[in-house]
Amino acid sequence: MALETSRVDDNAALRINSEHAGLIGEAAGEADSGLEDAIALCLSGGGYRAMIFHVGTLWRLNDAGVLPRLSRVSCVSGGSITGAVLGLAWPKLAAGAFSRASFIQHVVTPLRNMASTNVDLESILIGMILPGVTVGDLVAREYRKAIFGSATLQDLPDSPRFVFNATNVQSGALVRFSKPYIWDWRVGKVPSPTTELAVVVGASSAFPPVLSPVTLKFKDSDFEPNSGSGLQRPPFTTRMVLTDGGVYDNLGLETAFKRCRTLLVSDAGGQVQAEEDAAENWASHSKRVLDLVDNQVRSLRKRQLLDAFTSGDAEHRRTGAFWSVRSDIANYQLPDAFPAPFDRTQELARIPTRLDAMEDDLQRRLINWGYAIADAAIRKHWDPAIAKPGDLPYPDAGI
Repeated sequence: MALETSRVDDNAALRINSEHAGLIGEAAGEADSGLEDAIALCLSGGGYRAMIFHVGTLWRLNDAGVLPRLSRVSCVSGGSITGAVLGLAWPKLAAGAFSRASFIQHVVTPLRNMASTNVDLESILIGMILPGVTVGDLVAREYRKAIFGSATLQDLPDSPRFVFNATNVQSGALVRFSKPYIWDWRVGKVPSPTTELAVVVGASSAFPPVLSPVTLKFKDSDFEPNSGSGLQRPPFTTRMVLTDGGVYDNLGLETAFKRCRTLLVSDAGGQVQAEEDAAENWASHSKRVLDLVDNQVRSLRKRQLLDAFTSGDAEHRRTGAFWSVRSDIANYQLPDAFPAPFDRTQELARIPTRLDAMEDDLQRRLINWGYAIADAAIRKHWDPAIAKPGDLPYPDAGI
């Protein structure tokens, strides 16, 4: 498929046909065992906006029979909340043959309950008052109380592989949390970790500067010998200071790109808007600069991905689709796509990147939007044989 790079935008959802090697970073960090004929799902960051948008994505994939075929789910930040709930629910979904009723009970309901809970502001305020307690600790406490309990990485299924991404402030590298290991390629690998999911998701969603950092403590002996590159020594192996995974990779591509031949990427990240009168006080200016850095990281990742979608050889040909909360469904040119007025979808895309309680109607619209755009992307550019669903999850809410 030929495509002019200059015309690629956030609405691209393409049949992938590319050379994979070396396009996504950390080439030296994980031995390249070659592409597998497997499907990976990547869930981006974006606070509760991403968490609920991805519910619609999962709902559509489940209705299409794709969910049980996944081999890897790579999650970042708000997407990590959704991915962790899916991972814990996986045995129950499998026992219920991935029925819609089972999916609603074990995935949709707990995530919608979570979206009705205020987490960030309360945690920030308490963290400012109580000595010796970090905001990251308080966010993890809220996750533990509301959704994850005492579950650890060892409570996840062996397959598919669920990966939660954070950024190591000390090493400058990605930290991947999964059932087999925690791994920073520079610091080393901790096999069979028992870290609580509430803490893992808290680290992955530690938006800087207000929810960051999250600090984890290890023993040097916890690390597999000779599994790091240059930094496998204290204090790197005894105290790990982490921030949001989106600082390094807001699409969750790193741990999936070089492994799976098929990539399904759901992007609910924000977008920096132009400002005529940029603030000059240090707090507002710092926030603006952080937003610009985040936007640039996301743009570069997306550019790498879209280049890979369109410029490869047959030996490493891959299939898949990309969709975004900011997409215009009309650009898919799918005759039977769900109606999704662009002005309405852009209202949803502008929901702030917060862990702030979301009204019921807004949740339903955002789920419908994730469902509709994922449907357009996978049917147009991945598997045209998938049948169009009868209706949106919440028909009365619309988009």
